[in-house]
Amino acid sequence: MRLFTTIAIAIGGVVGAQQGIARVADVPQPGSALEAAAPSAAWEREYRADPADSLYRLARRTLNDGNNRKAAQLFEELRRRYPDSQYVPEAMYWQAFALRRLGGERDLRTAQSVLQDQLDRFPDASSTRDSRTLLTEIQGALAKRGDADATQRLLDKAQRDTARGARNCASDDDEDSDIRVSALMSLLQMNSDEAMPILKQVLARRDACSAALRRKAVFLVAQKHTSETESILLDAVRNDPDPEVREQAVFWLSNVHSDRAVSALDSILRSSTDQDVQEKAIFALANTGEPRAFEILRAYAQRKDAPGELRAKAVFWLGQHAGRNPENLAFLRSLFDQTDDEDIQNAIIQAMSQARGDESNRWLLDVIQNEKQPVETRKKALFWAGQRSDLELTQLLPLYDKLKDEELREHFIFVLSQRREPAAADKLIQIAKNDPDTEMRKKALFWLAQKNDPRAKQLLLDIINQ
Repeated sequence: MRLFTTIAIAIGGVVGAQQGIARVADVPQPGSALEAAAPSAAWEREYRADPADSLYRLARRTLNDGNNRKAAQLFEELRRRYPDSQYVPEAMYWQAFALRRLGGERDLRTAQSVLQDQLDRFPDASSTRDSRTLLTEIQGALAKRGDADATQRLLDKAQRDTARGARNCASDDDEDSDIRVSALMSLLQMNSDEAMPILKQVLARRDACSAALRRKAVFLVAQKHTSETESILLDAVRNDPDPEVREQAVFWLSNVHSDRAVSALDSILRSSTDQDVQEKAIFALANTGEPRAFEILRAYAQRKDAPGELRAKAVFWLGQHAGRNPENLAFLRSLFDQTDDEDIQNAIIQAMSQARGDESNRWLLDVIQNEKQPVETRKKALFWAGQRSDLELTQLLPLYDKLKDEELREHFIFVLSQRREPAAADKLIQIAKNDPDTEMRKKALFWLAQKNDPRAKQLLLDIINQ
C-alpha cells in the first residue's frame, strides 16, 4: 500500500471531507508524493565498505535538505566516479526523484531516461517497484505538457493486461495494478475519452482476481464527471460480485447530482440486504444535498421495520445538514416526540447538538427539564448542551436548582467541571459549600480538585483546616 499514499494529496477536497465515513481504495496520484513526503525508502541499504558510501550519504543529506539540483548532481557524480558501486541503482532512483521534484521539462526528460536505464540495467534492484511508479508519474507530467510519446506509454500501461482474466490474482498491493491505475489517473486528468473505455473494460470483469483493480477503477470513474459516469457507477452497484466494489460505487454516487442517481440510492436503501451498502447509500443520499434525498432519509428514519442502527445513521446525517435544510430540524424535533426508541432519541439529541442556533439550544434545555423523558435521555441532552460553545453558561446554570433527580444533578456537576468559564468554578464552589445533599458536595469537591483554579484550591485548604 506504500505506493498508494499519494491519493490523499491529489483528491484532498473530496477525500478529506469524507474521510472516516467510507474506506476509499488507495490510488497513486502522479507527482503528489514527491511534494508531500520526505524522501525515504524501506529498501535502502548501507554499504559502509563501499568507496562511494560517503558521497552517497552526502547526496542523501542534500536531498533531505531540499536542495534538489545539487542532490541530482551529486547522485550523477557518484554514478560517474564509482560505476561499480553497490549504490548505483539507488543513486539512479534518487537522481530521478530529485529531478522530478524540480519539474522542468528538461529535468523530467532526464529523469525518465535515468529510470529507464536503471530498469534495463538493474531489473532486480530493491528500488525497482518504486522506480516503475516514479517513471509513470514522470510520464504523466510529460504527457500533461503535450508529449505524445509519453501519452502513448501511459495508454499502453493502462491497457496492459486489462483483459488477462484470472491468470494471476492481484492483491490491493499489486505492482502492475498500481502502475496501471497511476497511468489511468494521468490520462483522466488530460483526456477522459482515452481513459473511460479502459475503465469500463476493467469494471466489466467479474473474476475475483480483478476485484482489487475494480475497486480502484470505481474511484477513478467517480473523479471525472462525464455523460457515462452515472451509468458506469450504477452498473457496478447492481452487477459487480465484489461487496467492496459495490460499496465504493454507492459511496461515489454521492458525487453524481441527478434524479436517476437519487432514485438508485433510494432503491438500494430500501431493498438491499447488505447493511454496509445501505449505510453507504444513506451517506451518499445526504451528500447529494438534494431536497428529494432528504425526503427519502426522513421517511427511512421513521421506518420501525428498518434496523435501528441504520435509522440512527439517517438521523445523524439529517442533523449534519440541518443548517442548510430547516425541514430536517423540524422533522427531528417531531420524530423525537413520536418515538419511544431510546437509541433513536439519543441519535436525535446528538444530531440536534450539531445544529447551531438558539432554537437548538432551547430544545436541548427543554429535554433536560422534561420529567417525562427517561433520566438517561435527559443526561444525554445535558451532556451535549454542555459541549455547545454557543450555549451561554448563564442559560445552563439555573437548571441545577430545578433538577430533582439526584443522578441528573450529579451529571450536571460533571458537565460543569468540563466548562472553562470562571462562572462554572463559581457554581461548583457554591455547591461544595452550600448544597444540602452531602453527596453532591462531595462530587463538587472532587471535580474542583481537578481544576487549576486558586479559589478551588483555597476552598479545599479551608475544608482541610476546619
